[in-house]
Amino acid sequence: MRELKPWLDLIFKRPGRLVVGGFLILATLLSGIALLAVSGWFITETALVGLLLAAGVAATINLYVPGGAIRFFAVSRTVFRYLERVYNHDTVLRLLTDIRVALFRRLSQASRIRRGELSGAQWLSRLTSDVDALDTLYLRLIAPAALAGLVTLAVVVLAAVLFDVGTALLVGLLLVIALLIATVGVYLRTWRLSARQSDRQEDLRTAVIEHIEGFPELTAAGRTGKHAAWLMRQAHQVTSEQAKADTRVGWHLAGSHLLVNLSAVVALWAGFALFQAGTVSGPVLVLLPIALLGLAEVYAMLPDAFGKLGATLASASRLNRDCREDKQPGTPKAAGLPPETALLAENISVKHSGYAPLFTRFNLEIESGERVGILGHSGSGKSSLADVLAGLLRHAHGSLARTDCVYLTQKTVLFEDTLRANLLLGSPEASDTELWGILEQMELAERFATEPDQLDTWLGSAGSRLSGGEARRVALARVLLNPAPLVILDEPFTGLDAETRGRVSKRMETLLEGKTVISLAHGSEALPGTDRVIYLSG
Repeated sequence: MRELKPWLDLIFKRPGRLVVGGFLILATLLSGIALLAVSGWFITETALVGLLLAAGVAATINLYVPGGAIRFFAVSRTVFRYLERVYNHDTVLRLLTDIRVALFRRLSQASRIRRGELSGAQWLSRLTSDVDALDTLYLRLIAPAALAGLVTLAVVVLAAVLFDVGTALLVGLLLVIALLIATVGVYLRTWRLSARQSDRQEDLRTAVIEHIEGFPELTAAGRTGKHAAWLMRQAHQVTSEQAKADTRVGWHLAGSHLLVNLSAVVALWAGFALFQAGTVSGPVLVLLPIALLGLAEVYAMLPDAFGKLGATLASASRLNRDCREDKQPGTPKAAGLPPETALLAENISVKHSGYAPLFTRFNLEIESGERVGILGHSGSGKSSLADVLAGLLRHAHGSLARTDCVYLTQKTVLFEDTLRANLLLGSPEASDTELWGILEQMELAERFATEPDQLDTWLGSAGSRLSGGEARRVALARVLLNPAPLVILDEPFTGLDAETRGRVSKRMETLLEGKTVISLAHGSEALPGTDRVIYLSG
């Protein structure tokens, strides 16, 4: 269960909401049980009075107190059920927010290599199904199990008060066994199967996404039908395993219900002996067995939740493994930099895990305000070097120190949001005037001024509503808005024709004034103005 610890710590950071939510669930359960018990008592009492009156024996009955109690518990059960659903679902959404924020914080602290270990489909599974498996821990698992134990204890105490201690102990034993069957028993019978099922569902989900993404290639290779048939076989295996797990859960649910009903029979049998001895009245005799039957509703929600606990543990294990933070800080510190120096790299080695080093004993010193260009052909390691200088990739050896930087990666990254939201990532405090100003420098102001929503224009998924050159200029504008003194630009003019590139490069001179610039490209024509150029070979 240690896989759940970091996520349980997040959940229990809201103890007040958890207590209130638990109270609402408890009130709902007790109102339901009380409604059944009082109704059974009232029906039995009226039946006995009717028989006495039919036999000519004088008898009376108070209709108002039990009638009022029935109405009260019926209304309270409905009210508490409504409040519990609204309040606890709001709590779950808040817990989900906490989990996702913690998850994204972990990912932001992880290296690019760590994030690149999984495919996009696998990350989608982490951020959706695995997170969803955690957000119901409180509502489906913790609260119902704890309250089921509490309600069981209350019913056993009621049995001791109304009947005797012996009956209460026997009923309590049956209920404890039923509770263990509905919780621990289900978990022990299903956790391996559920965990394996969770892994297979992720594999199937990933395969389906990759099938959709690679459909043109599969079609060209004539493998569409065969791959689809393979997916169907995998899906059939997953559903077969799920049916097996559901069968086990169903048997445990039936077993717990059987024991709950048996406890009601035991209470009724013991009650008859007490009734014959004149210890309890007929209505009280019926009250306890009916209250015990009400526990079936309490226990009914447990087997399904514990049947999925194995999958929840598997999800938590995957998140802990793949979304852990790097132990060492990823950002090179500026401490120890010589005066008027923006970046100092001494004898650094750059390599990817499992591959030979791209660079060894690489040295670079850049003065504040200097503009350095780095040229190299594809595969020479430009982007890897830029990742190291920006702090996204760790250098294997040597030392690296620099001032704060902003980094334009080789791949254009735009979010499915508005133009304004994408630009404000570079400078959250920027005004509309500043945003229009930077768009003017990137020759995009006229393009968006004609849009009905202007700065609030929706860019689409990954900037799909823009051309490649427009998307690149939006990403470049976002970087240039950032006040960081060191700017790293990897292929800044990708997708721009020569004429547009020349004009934008000239406009950037003013925007980059006073800043230190490191720009990387295949050829000198793709670099903004530089003071010196470094050539990479390899």
